[in-house]
Amino acid sequence: MKRLAILGSTGSIGTQTLQVVAEHPDLYEVRVLTAYSQADALIGQALRFEPDAVVIVDETQYNKVCEALADSPVKVYCGAKSLTEVVHMPSVDVVLTATVGFSGLEPTIAAIKAGKQIALANKETLVVAGNLITSLAIEHRAAILPVDSEHSAIFQCMVGEDSTPDKILLTASGGPFRQLSKEQLQTVTAAQALQHPTWHMGDKITIDSATMINKGFEVIEAKWLFGIDAEQIEVLVHPQSIVHSAVQFCDGTVKAQLGLPDMRLPIQYALSYPRRLELSGSRLDLVKIADLTFERPDLQRFPCLSLAYEAIKRGGNMPCILNAANEVANLAFRQDKITFPQISEVISTTMQAVSFEASPSLDTYRLTDSESRRVAQDIIYNS
Repeated sequence: MKRLAILGSTGSIGTQTLQVVAEHPDLYEVRVLTAYSQADALIGQALRFEPDAVVIVDETQYNKVCEALADSPVKVYCGAKSLTEVVHMPSVDVVLTATVGFSGLEPTIAAIKAGKQIALANKETLVVAGNLITSLAIEHRAAILPVDSEHSAIFQCMVGEDSTPDKILLTASGGPFRQLSKEQLQTVTAAQALQHPTWHMGDKITIDSATMINKGFEVIEAKWLFGIDAEQIEVLVHPQSIVHSAVQFCDGTVKAQLGLPDMRLPIQYALSYPRRLELSGSRLDLVKIADLTFERPDLQRFPCLSLAYEAIKRGGNMPCILNAANEVANLAFRQDKITFPQISEVISTTMQAVSFEASPSLDTYRLTDSESRRVAQDIIYNS
């Protein structure tokens, strides 16, 4: 029986994790659930799964959650600081981090220092502080298992291999605007960007997929997870989203992991590794799929991917700057305050303006995140 803390339980990854738990009640039990502000959803999850504790980060929702759970034994906490405290609970074995953005960094660090196994769905943790996270994981002997479909695919391809791959082939759907011209991209809306052709995800990550910065984040993530240079990671646009990624080895062999687009698959593998478990749902039929196509991304139409590679090359706190500027620009686009092409412009200008630190500490990351958000907001509201 694995005992889980699910950080971000009301989001897309969190709710699908609970679906996996519900299919295997003999193997998993939920001890901690957390949400930022979705009090009603958190209350419903708590009543169903009966964890030891829940955290509602938005303190204005605390009384509502307390009142709803007053007749249950579930303890209720609030505030961001509580996220870093509940992961220390001795009743927790595995911490699945499904929170969005920079907010996932410190709870993940706390869980690593507590020696918990990490099922990592918060890609920003490694994007912002990959060197720090991997060092801490080694120091505290905390295993990090990827939940992203692409990184799970890479991990599955590397299981049983004793050599470092020559190349990682990281696939991307291309998002909803894959076939639009640069001119057409000038007028696309957030509502259009949120219509992803193959995956059901949260709003923030769906916009990141549309700009392809999400794939840049995944390149950074893969660099730290698998100890491979970014130059050895090739992004391929694969609109069918059947090949979730592949690995090329020194003898020229390429191993790929294929499956229908269903996030429950990588979630379950991260929780069950090294076992494979039964999972409900449709099965892949290659005859029905028929065509699997691949193409290189167009960096002129999707410059955010280039900015991610630039951040990787410069290192230090530059990926932290990239991430913070993107979080601000992403939200501004969803709020119709900037256009789609202006997302990359805000990020690029912020990367040029914020102080660079070659060897950042955790405090540096905190300061960089704050400064980058302030600069990005100034660019947006003063342009």
